Amino acid sequence: MNKNIALPRFAAIAAVAMLALTGCSTATTPSSPDAAPAGDTVTITDAWVKATDESMSAAFGTLDNSGAGDVTIVSATTDAAGMVELHETVENESGEMVMREIEGGFSIPAGGDLLLEPGANHIMLMDLAGPLAAGDEVDVTLTFSDDSTYTFTAPVKDYSGANENYEGGDEHEGMDH
Repeated sequence: MNKNIALPRFAAIAAVAMLALTGCSTATTPSSPDAAPAGDTVTITDAWVKATDESMSAAFGTLDNSGAGDVTIVSATTDAAGMVELHETVENESGEMVMREIEGGFSIPAGGDLLLEPGANHIMLMDLAGPLAAGDEVDVTLTFSDDSTYTFTAPVKDYSGANENYEGGDEHEGMDH
């Protein structure tokens, strides 16, 4: 075998092998922030839940998305309620402010936030397991469209106001949260 041909061929094979190994190592280790699960990029500040003796309440706060991609919250759960919905508050045909489940969930833009507040977007807690007294704490788990989750603890606080009706059922008429 000619030495002049073997050396360049060996160098070419070694270079291809190194490229393949380098490609494998970067493919298995996410190096960009947009590769992070939504549950790792979202946090909440100023979280709280409205105190109540009734069967419904709501959770509020500011959800922050530090990730490089938009995220969508598709559902929420808590042991404090038998049913949890993501709600928006809108004006109905009669000009009344009503709460209703938001289609498609809550979207939080990349590097942005979403305010959950009385009279606007909120996490509705229905069929409460019991009264929620000021000073209690409620754990809420959010599930995102990528199936990742984020759990936060919110203190229960006294609050009166934002007396909207619930669109979709007489049993919730006059619910204030």
